[in-house]
Amino acid sequence: MRLAPLPVLAAHAAAWRDAPWPEGLERHARRALLDWFAATLPGTRQAPATLLAPALAAERGQGAALCYVDGQRGAPRHAALLNGVASHTVEFDDIHRDSGLHPGSPTVAAALALAQAHGAGMDALLRAMVAGYEVGGRVALAVQPSHYRMWHTTATIGTLAAAAAGAVLLGCNAARTGHAIALAATMTGGLQQAFRGSGMSKPMHAGRAAEAGLLAAQAAAAGVTGAPDVLEGPAGLAAATSESTGRWELALDGLGTRPIIAAMTFKNHGCCGHIFPALDGLLALRARHPFRPEEVARLHVAGYRATAEMCDRPQAEDAQQARFSLQYCAAALLHHGAVRLDAFAPARLRDPVLRAFMSKVSVSLAPELAEAYPRRRAARLRLELQDGTVLTHEQPTRKGDPEDPLTDAELDAKFDELAGPVLGAAGAAALRALIRSGTALPGALAPG
Repeated sequence: MRLAPLPVLAAHAAAWRDAPWPEGLERHARRALLDWFAATLPGTRQAPATLLAPALAAERGQGAALCYVDGQRGAPRHAALLNGVASHTVEFDDIHRDSGLHPGSPTVAAALALAQAHGAGMDALLRAMVAGYEVGGRVALAVQPSHYRMWHTTATIGTLAAAAAGAVLLGCNAARTGHAIALAATMTGGLQQAFRGSGMSKPMHAGRAAEAGLLAAQAAAAGVTGAPDVLEGPAGLAAATSESTGRWELALDGLGTRPIIAAMTFKNHGCCGHIFPALDGLLALRARHPFRPEEVARLHVAGYRATAEMCDRPQAEDAQQARFSLQYCAAALLHHGAVRLDAFAPARLRDPVLRAFMSKVSVSLAPELAEAYPRRRAARLRLELQDGTVLTHEQPTRKGDPEDPLTDAELDAKFDELAGPVLGAAGAAALRALIRSGTALPGALAPG
Protein backbone atom coordinates (compact mmCIF):
# COMPACT_ATOMS: atom_id res chain seq x y z
CA MET A 1 0.00 0.00 0.00
CA ARG A 2 1.42 3.36 -1.06
CA LEU A 3 2.11 5.84 1.72
CA ALA A 4 -0.02 9.01 1.51
CA PRO A 5 2.34 11.79 2.66
CA LEU A 6 0.14 14.83 2.07
CA PRO A 7 -2.24 14.53 5.06
CA VAL A 8 0.68 13.75 7.37
CA LEU A 9 2.67 16.78 6.23
CA ALA A 10 -0.39 19.03 6.22
CA ALA A 11 -1.40 18.13 9.76
CA HIS A 12 2.16 18.62 10.95
CA ALA A 13 2.41 22.03 9.27
CA ALA A 14 -0.98 23.26 10.50
CA ALA A 15 -0.13 22.29 14.08
CA TRP A 16 2.72 24.78 14.11
CA ARG A 17 0.27 27.65 14.38
CA ASP A 18 -0.06 27.11 18.14
CA ALA A 19 2.21 24.20 19.10
CA PRO A 20 4.52 24.68 22.10
CA TRP A 21 8.03 25.70 21.10
CA PRO A 22 10.51 22.85 21.62
CA GLU A 23 13.58 23.83 23.59
CA GLY A 24 15.91 25.97 21.46
CA LEU A 25 13.88 25.85 18.25
CA GLU A 26 12.78 29.47 18.30
CA ARG A 27 16.47 30.44 18.33
CA HIS A 28 17.04 28.38 15.18
CA ALA A 29 14.10 30.08 13.47
CA ARG A 30 15.42 33.52 14.40
CA ARG A 31 18.85 32.56 13.05
CA ALA A 32 17.20 31.58 9.77
CA LEU A 33 15.36 34.91 9.60
CA LEU A 34 18.58 36.82 10.30
CA ASP A 35 20.38 34.89 7.59
CA TRP A 36 17.54 35.61 5.14
CA PHE A 37 17.94 39.35 5.63
CA ALA A 38 21.72 39.02 5.29
CA ALA A 39 21.30 37.34 1.91
CA THR A 40 18.41 39.52 0.76
CA LEU A 41 19.54 43.07 1.45
CA PRO A 42 22.53 43.08 -0.96
CA GLY A 43 20.25 41.54 -3.60
CA THR A 44 17.85 44.47 -3.33
CA ARG A 45 20.52 46.61 -4.98
CA GLN A 46 21.27 44.27 -7.87
CA ALA A 47 19.62 42.96 -11.00
CA PRO A 48 17.30 41.26 -11.62
CA ALA A 49 15.37 42.67 -8.65
CA THR A 50 16.23 46.26 -9.55
CA LEU A 51 14.98 45.66 -13.09
CA LEU A 52 11.79 43.91 -12.04
CA ALA A 53 10.67 46.40 -9.39
CA PRO A 54 9.94 49.27 -11.83
CA ALA A 55 8.74 46.87 -14.51
CA LEU A 56 6.09 45.44 -12.15
CA ALA A 57 5.26 48.62 -10.24
CA ALA A 58 1.83 48.90 -11.87
CA GLU A 59 0.95 45.47 -10.46
CA ARG A 60 1.85 46.35 -6.88
CA GLY A 61 -1.72 46.36 -5.64
CA GLN A 62 -2.93 47.45 -2.23
CA GLY A 63 -1.58 46.17 1.07
CA ALA A 64 0.95 46.49 3.87
CA ALA A 65 3.53 43.99 2.59
CA LEU A 66 6.89 45.68 2.15
CA CYS A 67 8.99 45.26 -0.96
CA TYR A 68 12.57 45.77 0.22
CA VAL A 69 13.78 46.38 -3.34
CA ASP A 70 12.05 49.75 -3.71
CA GLY A 71 10.77 50.36 -0.17
CA GLN A 72 7.12 50.46 -1.25
CA ARG A 73 4.19 48.62 0.29
CA GLY A 74 1.64 46.59 -1.63
CA ALA A 75 0.01 43.21 -2.00
CA PRO A 76 1.82 40.26 -0.40
CA ARG A 77 2.34 38.29 -3.61
CA HIS A 78 4.03 41.29 -5.24
CA ALA A 79 6.38 41.79 -2.29
CA ALA A 80 7.05 38.05 -1.99
CA LEU A 81 8.05 37.84 -5.64
CA LEU A 82 10.52 40.73 -5.56
CA ASN A 83 11.93 39.96 -2.11
CA GLY A 84 12.31 36.32 -3.09
CA VAL A 85 14.28 37.33 -6.18
CA ALA A 86 16.54 39.58 -4.12
CA SER A 87 17.12 36.87 -1.52
CA HIS A 88 18.58 34.42 -4.05
CA THR A 89 20.77 36.82 -6.03
CA VAL A 90 24.12 36.98 -4.21
CA GLU A 91 24.17 33.23 -3.35
CA PHE A 92 24.37 33.68 0.42
CA ASP A 93 20.99 32.12 1.30
CA ASP A 94 20.59 29.08 3.54
CA ILE A 95 20.66 25.42 2.48
CA HIS A 96 19.10 22.27 3.83
CA ARG A 97 22.12 20.13 3.12
CA ASP A 98 20.42 16.73 3.12
CA SER A 99 17.80 17.71 0.53
CA GLY A 100 19.58 20.44 -1.44
CA LEU A 101 16.73 22.90 -0.91
CA HIS A 102 17.35 26.60 -0.22
CA PRO A 103 14.22 26.95 1.93
CA GLY A 104 14.75 30.45 3.25
CA SER A 105 14.49 32.38 -0.01
CA PRO A 106 10.91 31.39 -0.96
CA THR A 107 9.62 30.54 2.52
CA VAL A 108 10.63 33.71 4.35
CA ALA A 109 9.82 35.95 1.38
CA ALA A 110 6.28 34.55 1.31
CA ALA A 111 5.73 34.36 5.06
CA LEU A 112 7.09 37.81 5.86
CA ALA A 113 5.02 39.52 3.17
CA LEU A 114 1.84 37.79 4.32
CA ALA A 115 2.58 38.44 7.99
CA GLN A 116 3.10 42.13 7.30
CA ALA A 117 -0.09 42.28 5.25
CA HIS A 118 -2.13 40.74 8.07
CA GLY A 119 -0.49 42.60 10.94
CA ALA A 120 0.94 39.46 12.52
CA GLY A 121 3.80 39.46 15.02
CA MET A 122 7.19 37.81 15.17
CA ASP A 123 5.90 34.63 16.81
CA ALA A 124 3.42 33.99 14.00
CA LEU A 125 6.10 34.59 11.37
CA LEU A 126 8.58 32.21 13.00
CA ARG A 127 5.95 29.47 13.32
CA ALA A 128 5.03 29.81 9.66
CA MET A 129 8.70 29.57 8.74
CA VAL A 130 9.11 26.35 10.73
CA ALA A 131 6.10 24.85 8.95
CA GLY A 132 7.38 25.87 5.54
CA TYR A 133 10.85 24.52 6.17
CA GLU A 134 9.33 21.24 7.38
CA VAL A 135 7.18 20.70 4.30
CA GLY A 136 9.80 21.89 1.83
CA GLY A 137 12.72 20.02 3.35
CA ARG A 138 10.82 16.76 3.67
CA VAL A 139 9.30 16.76 0.20
CA ALA A 140 12.75 17.58 -1.17
CA LEU A 141 14.19 14.60 0.71
CA ALA A 142 11.62 12.39 -0.98
CA VAL A 143 12.66 13.32 -4.51
CA GLN A 144 16.41 13.71 -4.14
CA PRO A 145 19.05 13.19 -5.37
CA SER A 146 17.65 12.41 -8.83
CA HIS A 147 15.37 15.47 -8.86
CA TYR A 148 18.37 17.79 -8.88
CA ARG A 149 19.73 16.43 -12.15
CA MET A 150 17.17 18.39 -14.17
CA TRP A 151 15.23 20.55 -11.71
CA HIS A 152 16.12 23.42 -9.40
CA THR A 153 14.82 22.27 -6.03
CA THR A 154 14.38 25.80 -4.67
CA ALA A 155 12.10 26.65 -7.59
CA THR A 156 10.08 23.44 -7.46
CA ILE A 157 9.86 22.32 -3.85
CA GLY A 158 10.31 25.87 -2.59
CA THR A 159 6.80 26.56 -3.91
CA LEU A 160 5.39 23.96 -1.51
CA ALA A 161 7.37 25.42 1.39
CA ALA A 162 5.97 28.88 0.70
CA ALA A 163 2.45 27.49 0.42
CA ALA A 164 2.68 25.73 3.77
CA ALA A 165 3.98 28.86 5.49
CA GLY A 166 1.25 30.94 3.90
CA ALA A 167 -1.46 28.48 4.94
CA VAL A 168 -0.33 28.64 8.57
CA LEU A 169 -0.47 32.44 8.56
CA LEU A 170 -3.92 32.38 6.95
CA GLY A 171 -5.24 30.12 9.72
CA CYS A 172 -5.88 27.11 7.50
CA ASN A 173 -6.77 23.85 9.23
CA ALA A 174 -4.98 20.63 8.28
CA ALA A 175 -7.33 19.89 5.37
CA ARG A 176 -6.92 23.32 3.77
CA THR A 177 -3.19 23.29 4.43
CA GLY A 178 -3.10 20.03 2.48
CA HIS A 179 -4.94 21.68 -0.39
CA ALA A 180 -2.46 24.58 -0.34
CA ILE A 181 0.46 22.13 -0.63
CA ALA A 182 -1.33 20.15 -3.34
CA LEU A 183 -2.12 23.25 -5.37
CA ALA A 184 1.47 24.42 -5.03
CA ALA A 185 2.76 21.05 -6.26
CA THR A 186 1.17 21.57 -9.66
CA MET A 187 2.49 25.15 -9.96
CA THR A 188 6.15 24.20 -9.71
CA GLY A 189 8.90 24.77 -12.26
CA GLY A 190 12.54 25.74 -12.58
CA LEU A 191 15.12 24.09 -14.82
CA GLN A 192 18.76 23.36 -14.05
CA GLN A 193 19.79 24.63 -17.48
CA ALA A 194 18.66 28.10 -16.43
CA PHE A 195 21.79 28.50 -14.30
CA ARG A 196 24.33 26.31 -16.02
CA GLY A 197 25.27 29.27 -18.19
CA SER A 198 24.68 32.99 -18.12
CA GLY A 199 21.49 34.90 -17.45
CA MET A 200 19.38 36.04 -14.50
CA SER A 201 16.87 33.20 -14.29
CA LYS A 202 18.06 31.58 -11.08
CA PRO A 203 17.04 34.34 -8.62
CA MET A 204 13.66 34.52 -10.32
CA HIS A 205 13.11 30.88 -9.40
CA ALA A 206 12.99 31.73 -5.70
CA GLY A 207 10.78 34.76 -6.22
CA ARG A 208 8.34 32.88 -8.39
CA ALA A 209 8.22 30.04 -5.85
CA ALA A 210 7.31 32.53 -3.10
CA GLU A 211 4.62 34.17 -5.21
CA ALA A 212 3.10 30.91 -6.46
CA GLY A 213 3.17 29.44 -2.97
CA LEU A 214 1.16 32.38 -1.67
CA LEU A 215 -1.31 32.00 -4.54
CA ALA A 216 -1.78 28.36 -3.56
CA ALA A 217 -2.26 29.26 0.12
CA GLN A 218 -4.74 32.02 -0.67
CA ALA A 219 -6.68 29.75 -2.99
CA ALA A 220 -6.85 26.95 -0.41
CA ALA A 221 -7.95 29.38 2.29
CA ALA A 222 -10.79 30.45 -0.04
CA GLY A 223 -11.90 26.84 -0.51
CA VAL A 224 -10.09 25.81 -3.70
CA THR A 225 -9.09 22.13 -3.55
CA GLY A 226 -6.08 20.24 -4.86
CA ALA A 227 -5.41 16.63 -5.81
CA PRO A 228 -4.80 14.60 -2.60
CA ASP A 229 -2.30 12.23 -4.25
CA VAL A 230 -0.41 14.84 -6.24
CA LEU A 231 2.85 14.18 -4.39
CA GLU A 232 3.11 10.40 -4.66
CA GLY A 233 0.67 9.47 -7.45
CA PRO A 234 1.81 7.72 -10.63
CA ALA A 235 1.71 11.03 -12.51
CA GLY A 236 2.44 13.19 -9.47
CA LEU A 237 5.27 15.49 -8.48
CA ALA A 238 7.76 12.81 -7.42
CA ALA A 239 7.13 10.55 -10.41
CA ALA A 240 7.40 13.46 -12.84
CA THR A 241 10.58 14.95 -11.43
CA SER A 242 12.56 12.06 -9.92
CA GLU A 243 13.34 8.39 -10.42
CA SER A 244 10.46 7.11 -8.28
CA THR A 245 7.14 8.07 -6.75
CA GLY A 246 9.05 9.34 -3.74
CA ARG A 247 11.10 8.10 -0.79
CA TRP A 248 8.43 9.05 1.70
CA GLU A 249 9.56 6.86 4.59
CA LEU A 250 12.89 8.71 4.52
CA ALA A 251 11.17 12.06 4.15
CA LEU A 252 8.89 11.56 7.14
CA ASP A 253 11.54 10.03 9.38
CA GLY A 254 12.02 12.21 12.45
CA LEU A 255 8.85 14.21 11.82
CA GLY A 256 8.08 16.03 15.05
CA THR A 257 11.46 15.26 16.63
CA ARG A 258 14.10 16.55 14.20
CA PRO A 259 12.91 19.87 12.74
CA ILE A 260 14.43 20.86 9.41
CA ILE A 261 15.01 24.46 10.50
CA ALA A 262 17.32 23.24 13.29
CA ALA A 263 19.65 21.56 10.76
CA MET A 264 20.34 24.38 8.34
CA THR A 265 23.56 25.25 6.58
CA PHE A 266 24.30 28.97 6.68
CA LYS A 267 26.70 29.91 3.91
CA ASN A 268 30.22 31.00 4.74
CA HIS A 269 31.14 31.80 1.12
CA GLY A 270 29.22 33.87 -1.43
CA CYS A 271 29.02 31.29 -4.20
CA CYS A 272 27.45 27.96 -5.10
CA GLY A 273 27.45 25.62 -2.10
CA HIS A 274 28.85 22.78 -4.22
CA ILE A 275 32.14 24.71 -4.30
CA PHE A 276 32.37 25.05 -0.51
CA PRO A 277 34.21 21.78 0.25
CA ALA A 278 36.97 22.77 -2.16
CA LEU A 279 37.28 26.26 -0.66
CA ASP A 280 37.31 24.94 2.90
CA GLY A 281 39.86 22.33 1.83
CA LEU A 282 42.11 25.02 0.35
CA LEU A 283 41.95 26.99 3.58
CA ALA A 284 42.86 23.86 5.54
CA LEU A 285 45.75 23.06 3.19
CA ARG A 286 47.13 26.57 3.40
CA ALA A 287 46.87 26.60 7.20
CA ARG A 288 48.84 23.36 7.38
CA HIS A 289 51.37 24.15 4.63
CA PRO A 290 51.51 27.92 3.99
CA PHE A 291 51.95 28.79 0.32
CA ARG A 292 51.44 31.80 -1.93
CA PRO A 293 49.11 31.60 -4.94
CA GLU A 294 51.96 32.34 -7.34
CA GLU A 295 53.69 29.19 -6.07
CA VAL A 296 50.83 26.97 -7.28
CA ALA A 297 51.51 25.00 -10.45
CA ARG A 298 48.31 22.94 -10.56
CA LEU A 299 45.24 22.32 -8.43
CA HIS A 300 42.90 19.39 -8.99
CA VAL A 301 39.58 18.97 -7.18
CA ALA A 302 37.64 15.72 -7.24
CA GLY A 303 34.10 16.08 -5.97
CA TYR A 304 30.57 14.74 -6.08
CA ARG A 305 28.37 14.91 -9.16
CA ALA A 306 26.92 18.41 -8.70
CA THR A 307 30.39 19.87 -8.20
CA ALA A 308 31.73 18.20 -11.32
CA GLU A 309 28.72 18.88 -13.53
CA MET A 310 27.78 22.39 -12.43
CA CYS A 311 30.96 24.00 -11.13
CA ASP A 312 33.64 22.94 -13.61
CA ARG A 313 33.74 26.26 -15.47
CA PRO A 314 37.23 27.18 -16.70
CA GLN A 315 35.71 30.30 -18.27
CA ALA A 316 33.34 32.63 -16.43
CA GLU A 317 32.20 35.75 -18.23
CA ASP A 318 29.91 37.33 -15.66
CA ALA A 319 29.13 37.25 -11.94
CA GLN A 320 26.47 34.57 -12.32
CA GLN A 321 28.89 32.21 -14.05
CA ALA A 322 31.72 33.10 -11.66
CA ARG A 323 29.62 32.14 -8.63
CA PHE A 324 29.33 28.67 -10.16
CA SER A 325 32.95 28.39 -11.30
CA LEU A 326 35.20 26.41 -8.97
CA GLN A 327 38.14 27.70 -10.97
CA TYR A 328 37.23 31.34 -10.38
CA CYS A 329 36.26 30.93 -6.72
CA ALA A 330 39.48 29.06 -5.93
CA ALA A 331 41.47 31.85 -7.59
CA ALA A 332 39.59 34.53 -5.67
CA LEU A 333 40.01 32.72 -2.35
CA LEU A 334 43.76 32.19 -2.70
CA HIS A 335 44.49 35.70 -3.95
CA HIS A 336 42.12 37.69 -1.73
CA GLY A 337 41.51 35.46 1.27
CA ALA A 338 37.74 35.08 0.94
CA VAL A 339 34.88 34.69 -1.54
CA ARG A 340 32.49 37.42 -0.52
CA LEU A 341 30.52 40.06 -2.42
CA ASP A 342 33.59 41.92 -3.66
CA ALA A 343 34.86 38.75 -5.35
CA PHE A 344 32.25 39.32 -8.07
CA ALA A 345 32.76 43.04 -8.62
CA PRO A 346 33.45 43.90 -12.31
CA ALA A 347 37.10 44.78 -11.68
CA ARG A 348 37.72 41.44 -9.97
CA LEU A 349 35.99 39.53 -12.75
CA ARG A 350 38.37 41.13 -15.27
CA ASP A 351 41.52 40.67 -13.16
CA PRO A 352 44.13 39.01 -15.42
CA VAL A 353 45.85 37.47 -12.41
CA LEU A 354 42.71 35.58 -11.43
CA ARG A 355 42.07 34.64 -15.04
CA ALA A 356 45.55 33.21 -15.39
CA PHE A 357 45.20 31.18 -12.20
CA MET A 358 41.91 29.64 -13.37
CA SER A 359 43.74 27.70 -16.08
CA LYS A 360 45.67 25.86 -13.34
CA VAL A 361 42.51 24.40 -11.80
CA SER A 362 40.83 21.19 -12.96
CA VAL A 363 37.76 19.34 -11.66
CA SER A 364 36.64 15.73 -11.87
CA LEU A 365 34.04 13.35 -10.44
CA ALA A 366 34.99 11.08 -7.54
CA PRO A 367 32.45 8.20 -7.68
CA GLU A 368 32.76 7.36 -3.99
CA LEU A 369 32.05 10.98 -3.04
CA ALA A 370 29.10 11.03 -5.44
CA GLU A 371 27.60 8.00 -3.71
CA ALA A 372 27.62 9.80 -0.35
CA TYR A 373 25.84 12.90 -1.71
CA PRO A 374 23.74 14.77 -0.57
CA ARG A 375 24.20 13.95 3.13
CA ARG A 376 27.96 14.13 2.78
CA ARG A 377 29.45 16.91 0.68
CA ALA A 378 33.17 16.40 0.39
CA ALA A 379 36.08 17.27 -1.89
CA ARG A 380 39.47 15.71 -2.53
CA LEU A 381 42.28 18.16 -3.35
CA ARG A 382 45.67 17.66 -4.97
CA LEU A 383 47.78 20.80 -5.12
CA GLU A 384 51.18 20.83 -6.81
CA LEU A 385 53.61 23.69 -6.17
CA GLN A 386 56.14 25.04 -8.64
CA ASP A 387 58.99 23.34 -6.74
CA GLY A 388 57.34 19.92 -7.19
CA THR A 389 55.86 19.67 -3.69
CA VAL A 390 52.50 17.89 -3.74
CA LEU A 391 49.90 18.63 -1.07
CA THR A 392 46.77 16.53 -0.70
CA HIS A 393 43.70 16.91 1.46
CA GLU A 394 40.22 15.43 1.73
CA GLN A 395 37.67 17.89 3.06
CA PRO A 396 34.82 15.85 4.62
CA THR A 397 32.41 18.68 5.47
CA ARG A 398 31.67 22.34 4.83
CA LYS A 399 31.94 25.18 7.30
CA GLY A 400 28.35 26.17 8.06
CA ASP A 401 26.93 22.63 7.83
CA PRO A 402 25.26 21.12 10.93
CA GLU A 403 28.52 19.36 11.85
CA ASP A 404 30.44 22.66 11.81
CA PRO A 405 27.82 25.41 12.16
CA LEU A 406 28.35 29.13 12.16
CA THR A 407 28.28 30.34 15.73
CA ASP A 408 25.92 33.17 16.66
CA ALA A 409 28.89 35.52 16.59
CA GLU A 410 29.91 34.33 13.12
CA LEU A 411 26.34 34.65 11.85
CA ASP A 412 26.08 38.15 13.30
CA ALA A 413 29.35 39.07 11.58
CA LYS A 414 28.03 37.75 8.27
CA PHE A 415 24.84 39.77 8.74
CA ASP A 416 26.73 42.95 9.58
CA GLU A 417 29.02 42.51 6.58
CA LEU A 418 26.17 42.05 4.12
CA ALA A 419 23.49 44.29 5.65
CA GLY A 420 25.78 47.09 6.81
CA PRO A 421 26.46 48.61 3.38
CA VAL A 422 22.70 48.74 2.73
CA LEU A 423 21.44 49.90 6.13
CA GLY A 424 24.49 51.49 7.71
CA ALA A 425 26.03 50.15 10.91
CA ALA A 426 23.32 51.52 13.19
CA GLY A 427 20.47 50.33 11.00
CA ALA A 428 21.98 46.85 10.70
CA ALA A 429 22.47 46.64 14.46
CA ALA A 430 18.86 47.67 15.10
CA LEU A 431 17.49 45.08 12.68
CA ARG A 432 19.75 42.39 14.12
CA ALA A 433 18.54 43.14 17.66
CA LEU A 434 14.90 43.02 16.56
CA ILE A 435 15.34 39.66 14.85
CA ARG A 436 17.33 38.18 17.72
CA SER A 437 14.87 39.06 20.49
CA GLY A 438 12.00 41.27 19.29
CA THR A 439 8.28 40.54 19.18
CA ALA A 440 7.35 42.89 16.33
CA LEU A 441 7.92 42.20 12.65
CA PRO A 442 10.68 43.93 10.71
CA GLY A 443 9.16 46.74 8.73
CA ALA A 444 10.59 49.61 6.72
CA LEU A 445 14.39 49.75 6.91
CA ALA A 446 16.35 53.01 6.95
CA PRO A 447 19.02 52.96 4.21
CA GLY A 448 22.63 53.66 5.05
